[in-house]
Amino acid sequence: MKIEVWSDYVCPFCYIGKRRLEEALSQFPDKDKVEVEFKSFELDPNSSKNSGENIHEVLAKKYGMSLEKAKQANQGVGSQAATVGLTFNFDEMKPTNTFDAHRLAKFAKTQGKEAVVSEKLLHAYFAESKHIGDLETLADIAEDAGLNRQEVVTILNDKHAFAADVRQDESLAQQYGVRGVPYFVINQKYAISGAQPTETFIGALQKVWQEESASPMLQDLSTTDDASCADGNCVIPEKK
Repeated sequence: MKIEVWSDYVCPFCYIGKRRLEEALSQFPDKDKVEVEFKSFELDPNSSKNSGENIHEVLAKKYGMSLEKAKQANQGVGSQAATVGLTFNFDEMKPTNTFDAHRLAKFAKTQGKEAVVSEKLLHAYFAESKHIGDLETLADIAEDAGLNRQEVVTILNDKHAFAADVRQDESLAQQYGVRGVPYFVINQKYAISGAQPTETFIGALQKVWQEESASPMLQDLSTTDDASCADGNCVIPEKK
């Protein structure tokens, strides 16, 4: 069984959803036969590396809400994160462009380090308030994951290195009609949208394992609609 996970490193529900999937897999008897592959998705490809805005201001602008409402929303997300053992430091987060972080993850995949680098990028952004759009910070993360620092620096300084790999993932997401993340595709035909409860993932794993050949069409196994971040899904803004 193969699970492809579209996510962004500045998406809080992507980290929560990752933990819930991991919880489900820990209870799945055939977890050793499950491959998890991370796919690139940028919630805002045009975002600045250094916007000067905090995460509350970014959220307020994105969804047209007051700063106070944005803070309350982030507090609610932080509470959800805590249920899966995560601590989000919203006040100190550094919003940034994630394209280079995704390129790093693609290089890490060639070295068998995709999973560990993806985890470290999420932890660095949400828990450690690190600037994951900064190339030196990315090099630090890569080195900590066991990658060759100089090789990583060379790759990150080449804007074309692994860029096509990131774009390929994003193109495939468009074909699937993905507008929000996290988005999970199991065996290329079963979909789960959003950071659904662990029980939903467990049920999906069991269903796919038993009925993986039931239908050639992509089936949505989510239990809720992906309307907004409040529903367990970070979405890209509508074009105006």
